[in-house]
Amino acid sequence: MSSQHTPRTSGEPPQSPSAPGTGDGDGLQAGLKNRHLSMIAIGGVIGAGLFIGSKAGIADAGPGILLSYALAGLLVVLVMRMLGEMAAAQPTSGSFSTYADRALGRWAGFTIGWLYWFFWSVVLAVEATAAAEILEGWAPAVPQWGWALLVMLVLTGTNLISVGSYGEFEFWFAGIKVVAIIAFIVIGVIAFAGLPPADHFAGTENLTGHGGFLPHGPGAILSGMLLVVFSFMGSEIVTLAAAESPNPVDAVRKAVNSVIWRIGLFYIGSIFVIVSLLPWDSKAIASEGPYVAVLNSLDIPYAGTVMDVVVLTAVLSCLNSGLYTASRMAFSLGERKDAPASFGRTNGRGVPTTAILASVAFGFVAVFFNYIAKDTVFEFLLNSSGAVALFVWLVICASQLRMRRRIEREAPEKLTVRMWLYPYLTWATIGLIVFVIGYMFTDEDGRIQMILSLAVAAVVLAASLVKDRIVRQRGEPLPGAPGTGGPSGEDGSGPDGAATGRVPEPAGEADPQPTRH
Repeated sequence: MSSQHTPRTSGEPPQSPSAPGTGDGDGLQAGLKNRHLSMIAIGGVIGAGLFIGSKAGIADAGPGILLSYALAGLLVVLVMRMLGEMAAAQPTSGSFSTYADRALGRWAGFTIGWLYWFFWSVVLAVEATAAAEILEGWAPAVPQWGWALLVMLVLTGTNLISVGSYGEFEFWFAGIKVVAIIAFIVIGVIAFAGLPPADHFAGTENLTGHGGFLPHGPGAILSGMLLVVFSFMGSEIVTLAAAESPNPVDAVRKAVNSVIWRIGLFYIGSIFVIVSLLPWDSKAIASEGPYVAVLNSLDIPYAGTVMDVVVLTAVLSCLNSGLYTASRMAFSLGERKDAPASFGRTNGRGVPTTAILASVAFGFVAVFFNYIAKDTVFEFLLNSSGAVALFVWLVICASQLRMRRRIEREAPEKLTVRMWLYPYLTWATIGLIVFVIGYMFTDEDGRIQMILSLAVAAVVLAASLVKDRIVRQRGEPLPGAPGTGGPSGEDGSGPDGAATGRVPEPAGEADPQPTRH
């Protein structure tokens, strides 16, 4: 652990998962229940991109999009396993940013933390606009910007009340998504078998016809992967949220162990239903969207309205989680003095008010640009955050390579979740991510996203280096981090060996409740 900004005196009871005494309250509170964490873990992998963006992947790769989803899903499973290993050993609201700080250096934690905050702040604008478009279709008397403003205000208020209110909203949002996907798959499997409402056994006619399984050739698998890989962003949210639960270690372990079936069922299962029941080049998929097109082909009444409700729920869920995630990352950055100190303060209910308001303020600015400068400023924001997911996953891999050795040396009993075939599979995952990054340069849209994302990353990295240099020149102590010459011990603990506020240490076997600092 690294030095805590406001040390806890000896004998003082443990408090929040993050640094106590960082504001008017006692830090973040364990306000998320087990059912909240379970549904956040399940729903976090079902983004609005599955409902909206999958049609572009199908058009680009045909039935081969199944392989694109499988490859992207494999990548996410491996990355989540690595992140779960670190998060189960040391739960913290800063998640991978904090681990990067410890394992790679302050520059890494600062850079990836701010890039992640930037990504989710832009997502707020995207999802608010998507929700507004649906709501305007239902109630055109209210202008689209009015609906965008309304949903942003409502969900901001929800997050400001307490972490429990965020968890409750997300529980129901995610629940609707899960039920809808499962119902869609059940209906699809029945239809695939030739039972009513279908009139014949579908077989493989749509999978192998219309140009074959790979109508655009094997290269389309990678092109499709570029379109779908970013829809998996959000799987890592549960590792941030777990720090605000009564038992973060168990929450992380369950989430990591279930990620395989979640991706297999919700993504690959539902996409299989689509490309099996409809030709991949069906005009209905392009005009109505894949899910509505399938339901309409089966004469399911009110399919369009039902899917609009589901998509709206998915959008609001992503907006809700995006605001939560951005604010917790901002809180962690403030706690580590990598952001204004006010970001790392909480109110009496354990809510990081300033971090939430700063995140939503950026979101409001992005929404504003979406209406007045959609093809310039807003497009730049979208493209410059487009490759952040790959950067985050790469940093997680690199951090796990170093953290694993450190945990094995200092506290091997905390390795309750282990990365498979370490370190070989970790290196293989790094190789796959680097390959995807390189492949993006061969794709016109991907090249733009990668260049702009790298440019923004370079600016943030430069800001980190300048900031640390200024701090050193002033003679101020840097929060400790391994390899950065900080004041803490090698393991990030304080002088007395006790865990400090940067990364909370879970309790040992004898204590069922994790110690939170």
